[in-house]
Amino acid sequence: MSLTPDSPLTPDSPLTPDSPLTDVRGVGPKRSAALAAAGFRRVRDLLFHLPRRYEDRSTILPTAEATPGEAATFQGRLAKLSRVRLRRRGMSLVRGVLEDDSGSLPVLWFNRPYLVNQVDAETEYLLHGKVRARKRKGGGEGEASGAPELLNPSCEPASDALHSGRVVPVYPGSGDLGPALLRRLLDQVLERVDPAGLPEPLPPELLRRHGLPPLGESLAALHAPGDDADVAALNAFDSPAHRRLIYGELLEMQIAMVRLRRLQVGRRQDFTYTVDDGVRDVARTVLPFSLTAAQRRCLRQIVDDLRRPHPMLRLLQGDVGSGKTIVAALALVVALESGLQGAFMAPTELLAEQHHARLRELLGDRYPLGLLTASNPDSEAVRWGLARGEVGLVVGTHALIQEGVRFARLGLAVIDEQHRFGVAQRQVLQGKGSRPDLLVMTATPIPRSLALSAYGDLEVSVLDELPPGRRPVETVVLPRRRAEAVYRRLAGELRRSGGRAYVVCPLIEESEALDASSVEEVAERVRRAVAPLPCAVLHGRLDAGQRERVVADFAAGRVRVLVSTTVIE
Repeated sequence: MSLTPDSPLTPDSPLTPDSPLTDVRGVGPKRSAALAAAGFRRVRDLLFHLPRRYEDRSTILPTAEATPGEAATFQGRLAKLSRVRLRRRGMSLVRGVLEDDSGSLPVLWFNRPYLVNQVDAETEYLLHGKVRARKRKGGGEGEASGAPELLNPSCEPASDALHSGRVVPVYPGSGDLGPALLRRLLDQVLERVDPAGLPEPLPPELLRRHGLPPLGESLAALHAPGDDADVAALNAFDSPAHRRLIYGELLEMQIAMVRLRRLQVGRRQDFTYTVDDGVRDVARTVLPFSLTAAQRRCLRQIVDDLRRPHPMLRLLQGDVGSGKTIVAALALVVALESGLQGAFMAPTELLAEQHHARLRELLGDRYPLGLLTASNPDSEAVRWGLARGEVGLVVGTHALIQEGVRFARLGLAVIDEQHRFGVAQRQVLQGKGSRPDLLVMTATPIPRSLALSAYGDLEVSVLDELPPGRRPVETVVLPRRRAEAVYRRLAGELRRSGGRAYVVCPLIEESEALDASSVEEVAERVRRAVAPLPCAVLHGRLDAGQRERVVADFAAGRVRVLVSTTVIE
């Protein structure tokens, strides 16, 4: 059916993925505004809003088999519906009885008074909800009679059921848009959109090679699973439809990464690096120890990249203590000895300060070194020095990518804990120079196949060897209820060994959304467990002087237990 501009839309007119949601039955101005606020403006937006889980409501139980504590689906006629007014303003209850051939089941709804007038005594209804043991009349809290009662179930005619009697998709809600409303809207959309008509971006050969269904068929299967759907596979996001969408997203990301890399390395640099015996002698001078075989391999890969006429884009991955910083420092020496500037960006002020101190220790006064952070009083002088070329190497936070920061001749940019920065922030730092080389570092253990998927625009170097004397890290995972026992064991270990320890918390302040305690609350529990051993707290809201004192006390052993946010990294 084709529509001319003058042909009016009817509730049964076809929809396209680009149709506005106002063309969907039941979407008026108020609901359209709520949908737009949640990011849904066109049919396409709803089609790609996928269920977060699935519930198998296809099994219909007799009311005689209702079991308290379980959610179930029942079918029957509703009788004895009555509205119960409550003293609390705006609150009401509706009571009724669901009857089938096996018996009857009391039903209770909250704040759905319209049911009393809408329910037809001769119609069969499907009800899905949780069964509980019915409370005694006038009984105390928690006092139950043992008789089952269906609590606040969905209710719909059995001949036209959407929320029960099948495998039901459960959508993530947004604002006033609950799962049931989204289910109704998508049901109406699927009635008027032919999934087979959706454009398929993948070539047929790829679909055949990987045994994947087309995009439209996949979306239909996810929004309206058939009676034979594998609910376990759906909930594990491992159904054929899920695999089609996952493959498509990964392929699209990889193509974007390849295009980005070609764009970044497609033009030649207007500077070159000097790598000769003089540079090698300087590198040996600043080295405080011999490199491991893995460090030598990774450094060779980096230097080989630097000598090419196109910008380097390389990820250096290695566990904590594997020596990433010394490899980056030696790469920076190559840039500085070649008359270029270097930049070293870290996600927090504390980490930037630590890198600055470490590089000062390694390089001495050989190169002008600056620190650029929000709290450093000398930051303005550092900015001027960078612009005039008087500062050769700068260490800093996000302050490095501020608009007012300019480099005279940036050659190599290093980013530590690169997972804390976005691609856009990497590009801003690269934009500070004329196609500078980029080395990003992470301690997050990433298998090579995953690294190539997540960082397809980067070459990958892996430090897979710890320096001599470093012991392997042993990791043990325990449930949160064991936290107090962990703290007590920590206290015992510290008293026996005389060592130090730190406890890492995810947040400075408590978060209900993340179910996480604040660093101060955790610190109080740790203090009680390890007393009288001295304890201290470290987080990003302390000023630079306070952070330095806490870290110095911990390093000197005056603080035995440090309770910190991830700023400790």
